[in-house]
Amino acid sequence: MTNAAIEIPNLLYRYAELFDAGDFLAVAHLFDAGCVVVDGHEIRGAEAISGMWQGYVHIKDDGTPRTRHLITNPLIEVSKDGQSASCRSQWTVLQMTETLPLQVIASGRYLDTFAIVEGEWRFTRREYGQVDF
Repeated sequence: MTNAAIEIPNLLYRYAELFDAGDFLAVAHLFDAGCVVVDGHEIRGAEAISGMWQGYVHIKDDGTPRTRHLITNPLIEVSKDGQSASCRSQWTVLQMTETLPLQVIASGRYLDTFAIVEGEWRFTRREYGQVDF
């Protein structure tokens, strides 16, 4: 039996954990049952999704982007049949570099949908909502 109240937030946090570790391919595999949407364009497949991030995230000498993604305020709505869900959440990214102290570099919103796939909750869509700051 699945528990949306635990498993969906865990997917949100796993995304952040893997992204901050610089493991973009593992993050991209979280979307094997779906896609990521950027500027209205759906990106599918782990290689394509991972490649997108590699194109705009600078990896430091330690193999990470030296970031900390904080995912907050998840508002989860589970469908009546319990097989799908949607979630609106907020993200804040902190970063520290060799020359700058730890600081907030961006904040925005995710719009996610999920479904039970092969007995577990999986992302089916992540739309990068607005960047607030």
